[in-house]
Amino acid sequence: MDLTTIVVPVLSLGGMGLLFGAGLAYASKKFAVEVDERVIAISEVLPGANCGGCGLPGCNGFANAVVEGRAPVNGCPVGGAECAQKIAKIMGVQVETSVKKVARVICNGDSRNCKEKFEYFGIQDCKAAAMVSGGSKSCGYGCLGFGTCLKACQFDAIEITDGKLAKIISERCTACGKCIEVCPKQVIHYTPFDQEVVVECNNEEPGKVVRQKCNVSCIACQICVKACPFDAMEFSNNLARINYELCTNCMICAEKCPTGAIYANFEKRKKAEIVEENCIGCTICKKKCPVNAIEGELKQVHKVIEDKCIGCGVCEKKCPKKTIKMK
Repeated sequence: MDLTTIVVPVLSLGGMGLLFGAGLAYASKKFAVEVDERVIAISEVLPGANCGGCGLPGCNGFANAVVEGRAPVNGCPVGGAECAQKIAKIMGVQVETSVKKVARVICNGDSRNCKEKFEYFGIQDCKAAAMVSGGSKSCGYGCLGFGTCLKACQFDAIEITDGKLAKIISERCTACGKCIEVCPKQVIHYTPFDQEVVVECNNEEPGKVVRQKCNVSCIACQICVKACPFDAMEFSNNLARINYELCTNCMICAEKCPTGAIYANFEKRKKAEIVEENCIGCTICKKKCPVNAIEGELKQVHKVIEDKCIGCGVCEKKCPKKTIKMK
């Protein structure tokens, strides 16, 4: 065997490999795109969910947008306030602490409470069901319960109840917005994470009409509006709404609602407690309490009437000695 027939091809291929390798190395340096170090730093502090909740294509896209000034430093809904603070530090700017929000299904009309117009046998998908006369539910504003939002959620934060109603697990929700995007009935809205009172109805039809469709709907009676001592209940288009900036989670509206359209987590309802040894009897708390749940005379230790206390926290905020605690 002639070694030339082996050596020459090997050397040729080796030489070509070295030549091409050198060319690629030169090209990589010559045409290299410089990456801003801040982009890398921001990418490292982001959660890496790549959910698109920021409105951009993934975490790298968001990092580039922040550095280029096309996205706010607090634009990542998954990372929250802690992540925003880290990004702000990298960018050398200040950021206001924003209220953490989560998605919530604003409907409580499950199969037990809301009547059906017809029986649906089609594709088990909300979008498909909504194309058939707006869905089988008599309420055109209600959750259809086929789980299109559940399939879109990347964080296992949604479940479908036995009554065919979507429910969001707040502790798992990252507010990425995917469920809101895919819901054909627009029944999923953002609410503050610590909000314990929510109007769970979207129906803007007159009370007489909606009463015939769902047992737990808002019937436009406005009792909650009149009962709220903080003007946090608003009313428009036949529907009660909560101004979350004014709401104190006192839950009076939920107590007064005749149909149960307003959800309240009564297990988390707080009560005021006065540390007696620190109370100076200034009567400020007594004067400011909207439900007369505090008793006591001037310069005497005050007490909270627990049965009357609604846990609004007004007394705690107004006490000059910080002697009132919410428990």
